[in-house]
Amino acid sequence: MPLPEYGGNLGIKRAAHLLRRATFGATPAQILEYAQRTPAQAIALLFPATPLPIPPPPIDPQTGQEWVTTGATGANSEGFDLERYFLGWFLGQMMSADVPAEDSLAHAAREKLVLFLHTHFTAIASKIQSSRALYFQNQLFRQFATDKYALPEVNFKTLTIKISIDNAMLVLLDGNLNVKGSENENYARELLELFSIGRGLEGHPNLKNLDPGDYYLYTEEDVQAAARVLTGWAFDDSFQSIDPDTLLPRGVVKGNPTNASAHDKDPKVFSHRFGGATVTPDTSLLNGDLPTEESALDEIRQLVDIIYSNRDTAKQICWKIYRFFVYAPHEEYTPGSLVARIDEEIIELMADTFIASGYKLQPVVENLLCSEHFYDSNNGGFIDDNFGGIIKSPIDLVVGTLRTFSFELPSMNTDATGFYERTGVMLGSIEELGMNFYEPFDVAGYEAYHQFPIYHRSWITPNTLARRYNFIRDLFNTLSLNPSILALNGLEFVQQHFNAEAPDVDELVKALANYLLPVSQNLSLTGVDANAEITYERMQYFKLRFLDSFDAAYWNTRWNESAVDLREQLDLLFNAMLQSPEYQLQ
Repeated sequence: MPLPEYGGNLGIKRAAHLLRRATFGATPAQILEYAQRTPAQAIALLFPATPLPIPPPPIDPQTGQEWVTTGATGANSEGFDLERYFLGWFLGQMMSADVPAEDSLAHAAREKLVLFLHTHFTAIASKIQSSRALYFQNQLFRQFATDKYALPEVNFKTLTIKISIDNAMLVLLDGNLNVKGSENENYARELLELFSIGRGLEGHPNLKNLDPGDYYLYTEEDVQAAARVLTGWAFDDSFQSIDPDTLLPRGVVKGNPTNASAHDKDPKVFSHRFGGATVTPDTSLLNGDLPTEESALDEIRQLVDIIYSNRDTAKQICWKIYRFFVYAPHEEYTPGSLVARIDEEIIELMADTFIASGYKLQPVVENLLCSEHFYDSNNGGFIDDNFGGIIKSPIDLVVGTLRTFSFELPSMNTDATGFYERTGVMLGSIEELGMNFYEPFDVAGYEAYHQFPIYHRSWITPNTLARRYNFIRDLFNTLSLNPSILALNGLEFVQQHFNAEAPDVDELVKALANYLLPVSQNLSLTGVDANAEITYERMQYFKLRFLDSFDAAYWNTRWNESAVDLREQLDLLFNAMLQSPEYQLQ
């Protein structure tokens, strides 16, 4: 059964919560529009039944043409530059660059799922060293991100098969080195540990006192058997080997399609953890006694079937979804703990939805984002409130802030240089804030999405926190002699969205906090309110930083007279509010 849905219209707080988590942020006008809808209505807008267009590929400003489908030539930029252009292009998709306004949030929602898949199936650009392979993997994720209305075979389970012979993944985890008689176990190990069934919840009693080589849900024997299944594939640097389902390039069998000479076709027997299951070649797909490309592919399908036949695979993936969109408990599993309750009362239902949908990602995410738990966890007796429960990733902070303030990138089609200049600054900011995009520390991926017990807290260190504040200061610094090319105009923002509240200092501060901060109920600037989610003292701090040496009456006069220097004073308010600890949360 699915998670129970939240009833009634969202309201501003819940609409902002949904759009921060499901997209990368939204303007006050977009939040207000969604506030008047139920969660189901909002989700129908974010994930429409009609597929969104696939974005055009990135352009190399040196040639004015794309290179990822046609291949680079001597006229193109250097390989490292092309990789940076791909990353800038991906950030542009998160920003909904060149997307009609009415599709902006739906486009961003899809890209948030693409980002989730990237954090799950890791990529390290410096190991892969191919902007084309990175692009085609990204497009693979995009095809499988919004899978609800696609054909039944478009699902997470099928994606697990496709990623196993994806060119980028073959290089990253040495699948291209995995041959019969000299197996390389790297991908097989990470397939089991990171990408599918996992090792169970941290601190669970079942994980203690295991024999060496037993990982509770699988064993070293299973890693070895899986590695044999996956033998015989190579990176296709011509990108001419096309998957008939996705029409995207994939790896190629070593030898040739009718004689996959590096593939081990002997039976592979799995451990008691998988019930002694066996992968054997389909004789109808063999070429006499020789393995073929089709028989090798079929063995991978059998392997994935075995892995997904265990319900713990669905639960492991649903935990990854939960930690990405909702919350990451930081304690070990003990009976009655928050982790145990989420596992038993939330993850189990998410797994039900995942399995019943045919292992589709989108129905699970939609049900989660519509659920009572997503909006009101305390009503179910849970300890932690989901609002403000996750520290923003550097991408969420950078992209989300720019989207909130309606920052527009130049069109890549008409001003590729300007587009990459700005996305390059964005990329640099994201890296400074502690997320080296497409360069995680190891093949497990970015620590915030997998590393127990710290998870998203890993984004905050003394250095990265200071840099977060510096990032905001650079956006709102009208007096700077060298302004950032990402500089934002707080005056225009207030005029567009808060013109009615602007003359009254108290009302303006409360209105901005209500839209910009994740916890914003019962705000007061006139006295202490025990039910306020931001303290009276905190609100007074925002107000005093805003007014600086002036008083509220003087601000009212200046606003009504449309004084030209209002932007400088509003910079003080936005710096105070967006450099606050509250703004680092979502």
